Amino acid sequence: MFTGIIETLGIVRELKKTDDNLDITLQSSITQELKIDQSVAHNGVCLTVVHIQNDQYTVTAIKETIDKTNLADWKVGDIINLERAMKLGDRLDGHIVQGHVDQTALCTKIEHAGGSWYYTFEYDAGIGNITIEKGSITVNGVSLTVVDSKEHSFSVAIIPYTHEHTNFKSFQMGTKVNIEFDVIGKYVSRLYQKK
Repeated sequence: MFTGIIETLGIVRELKKTDDNLDITLQSSITQELKIDQSVAHNGVCLTVVHIQNDQYTVTAIKETIDKTNLADWKVGDIINLERAMKLGDRLDGHIVQGHVDQTALCTKIEHAGGSWYYTFEYDAGIGNITIEKGSITVNGVSLTVVDSKEHSFSVAIIPYTHEHTNFKSFQMGTKVNIEFDVIGKYVSRLYQKK
């Protein structure tokens, strides 16, 4: 389980296809603190550490994960948001994030607003996911609050700290991101659909 508060950034150093799986090697300042079999969120995707060497570590993504996320678009040199799993007893500064990406979305608008930024994303509403005003959303692993909710799109406001310390600063129109909708909202929506 994660909080959506990004701990640091990593750099993709190698991508290796093995059958339907993708082995991803990253360089990061937290590598020396990682352990084999530990969960780390990568742009919001929970992946398990399978190998560590010096300041680089490797995780493996299976086909289902690749199909539901933007992992297939990653390139060597990409900057990735990283968060280690939450420790029991820590403050929950973001919201409950599972690291199980629901779908991807495309960045359709970026607005500068006097020291902050507004990002708008469009997603396939046919899958059944929804957002609500002031509800929680995770974009590339970053816990955010929805400021403009529509049927197939939403906007978020980014403060300078988040812009500087995550990969939001590299987003452009058309950037594909990983989205995890609020877990409580998903359960409520599912219960409502059954009635």
